[in-house]
Amino acid sequence: MSIHIVALGSECPGGVGPGEELMGQGQLQGGLLWSYLGHGALVGPCDLEGSLHNPAFMEYTSRVFGDVTVVVRDCPSWDLLDSDWASVRKVLEQADILVIKYAVTDKLAFQQVRNGYAPRLRPLLRHWGVPVILVAVGARLNDEGPPCTCPLCASDWSSCVPHSEGLQLSRDLGATYLELPSLNHVFVGRYFGSVLEYFMIQCLKHKAKERPDKRRGNKVNELRPPHLEQPARLPPIRVEESSFSQDMQWLLERGVQFADVAFYSGDSGKELGWAHAAVLCAVSPYFRQLLLGPKARERPQSRCVCRERDGGPHSLLSTWDGSIIDDLPRSDGHMTGRLTRLVVKDPLLCMCLWETLMFIYRGAWEWEHLQEALEEKLKNSLAVAQLMERIRSLLSRDRSSRDTPSARAAQLGPQTLVNLFNSPLYSDVIFMVQGSVLPAHRAVLVARCDVMAAMFSGKYAEARSRVVPIHGVSSDTFLSFLEYLYTDSCCPASVLQAMAVLVCAEMYQVKRLQHLCEVCVCAYLQSMPSRELSSTGISVVRLLRRAKCHNAEQLYIWLLHFIANNYLIFSHKPDFLELSEEEREQVERLRWPSRGYLQELSEYQQRRRKLRKSRCLVM
Repeated sequence: MSIHIVALGSECPGGVGPGEELMGQGQLQGGLLWSYLGHGALVGPCDLEGSLHNPAFMEYTSRVFGDVTVVVRDCPSWDLLDSDWASVRKVLEQADILVIKYAVTDKLAFQQVRNGYAPRLRPLLRHWGVPVILVAVGARLNDEGPPCTCPLCASDWSSCVPHSEGLQLSRDLGATYLELPSLNHVFVGRYFGSVLEYFMIQCLKHKAKERPDKRRGNKVNELRPPHLEQPARLPPIRVEESSFSQDMQWLLERGVQFADVAFYSGDSGKELGWAHAAVLCAVSPYFRQLLLGPKARERPQSRCVCRERDGGPHSLLSTWDGSIIDDLPRSDGHMTGRLTRLVVKDPLLCMCLWETLMFIYRGAWEWEHLQEALEEKLKNSLAVAQLMERIRSLLSRDRSSRDTPSARAAQLGPQTLVNLFNSPLYSDVIFMVQGSVLPAHRAVLVARCDVMAAMFSGKYAEARSRVVPIHGVSSDTFLSFLEYLYTDSCCPASVLQAMAVLVCAEMYQVKRLQHLCEVCVCAYLQSMPSRELSSTGISVVRLLRRAKCHNAEQLYIWLLHFIANNYLIFSHKPDFLELSEEEREQVERLRWPSRGYLQELSEYQQRRRKLRKSRCLVM
């Protein structure tokens, strides 16, 4: 028996460059594998049958375990492999064990291996299943403690390969990682030798198992089982990108009908624009204090340093005296509401109020876009910086955290309205669902759902009523539906809950929520093991019927493929007969395993039983 070991790389800094000669026997005796094999190693091409010779490799042989021949092909330079990669690959195909070496003090060579040669070897090693040993040879100067800051030590530290990078390379290659501070008999024999001998023993055991099979295959035509193809991939579920920012921008631009806050200039008294108190209070603690203080009369002071230097308790905004008007008449005949008038006292904010409101409505996180819009309008960098600071004061909770990443992360995109979800704060509509009271806000509903927009904007009873009853939907399902409208996310707790929210989303024509529910259903079913699929009370065929009934085309096609991929489980269930003729034909066409494979498997088992009986008769 023989074991073929291929070694790549050099344990010495620098290695062998292009155009240089391979190291001779005198230099070879200081190498890692030569040190392990000892004086019994012989330099020269091996005489084993089928062995290949490549000039890029230094070949030598030895014996281990008494009568086992070890053939080592050592290539000290990675650059030599580029000369003839095809022949090098043939040598690698014969390898039983692959050893990759590098010097920890030669970081340039290590980076060349990691970035250039490792990606080329990785797919081959995974295909062949050859054990790999990655050996780092040498000692770092500052392994005993933290790196020194002097110029000499700093340069040595930057030129050495860290332990973490070597370990990461071993994980990428699926290799066993070793670090040898030196090539003495302790490290080479005890550490490297024990790992190498373990893989050699495993290799010998594997070859010993293959030998009888080969001899028996020469005498008797051994039966081969049929090849089972992998099941077809399930079709993906495509989900649209979020339109939350665009929906809220539409609310600011066209949702004046549901606005309950009016802005006026502090100098001229001119009307500047309209907004929605619920959105402003959800995004900004400043607006929350301004609009929800005792009797809405509190005037929160600005935290802007520029205004504080004036010596008075000036504020950016203030409420108009007598600004809260209840029972505001509407010309369109809709229900009366409450209007709050705010005075913009800061001239810069007065000039750029529209850009500021657009920034707040889109989630209060696009600071770069806001700065670009302010620069385009003001044409003054100092004024832009002052206004940016004042806008931050509107959105921050306190002075110490107004510009920290955590404060900004708390107000990102769809999460700006999370405080309004199921909250009576500025609620102007109440849904009655199965006896549960669910407060909501017409402005958010109109912006996020077209059906809600038609319901609250048209000549319907819901447009003039504060209490809206909802029928045919459970309270938990409708609450999940409202959660998506406010947070742009949905996490149903089960397959049935996801299907219920999907039906509600189809009822209110919210396509993205419908597709998110389809993804949830697919994820839940795909995570079930086969034993749970066979015993679960969930009827996949009935889920298929509901998906088709409620226009969930992607889920419908996915469930057909899922039933086909698990044909042996679902075909024995009674509800399998509920499939239509067309659906059953499609499942039969996509079924796994196929009818042809099952027939070949049956014939293989019959021939195998006959062969066993004939052997028993002979004996």
